[in-house]
Amino acid sequence: MFALDLVSNKTALAIAAGVGYAIATLLMKTASGHTTVLVVGMIGLVLAAVVTAEILLLRQVDLGAAYIAIMATETLLVLAATYFVGQPLSAKELTGGALVIVGVSMVGF
Repeated sequence: MFALDLVSNKTALAIAAGVGYAIATLLMKTASGHTTVLVVGMIGLVLAAVVTAEILLLRQVDLGAAYIAIMATETLLVLAATYFVGQPLSAKELTGGALVIVGVSMVGF
């Protein structure tokens, strides 16, 4: 029953896609330093899950609304993950992230 609720919940699908993209981004960063078949396989699996979540989401909402939610989620998660792994963020990067969030908010409402 939980799985059925998950695939019909628009918010959960948008968050799942955003989280998936953030995870794929972090795995790609890992692969840039040391590429292994395991990391590349994990990237493929995560992106396959993201595509599935997006397809299910696009059956329920418009394209614009879907990508606005996904982009906002992904941006916040990647900025947070960058901070937590200890990679410094410049003022320009923080400003860019803030502009993405403000722009997504303006378009979303």
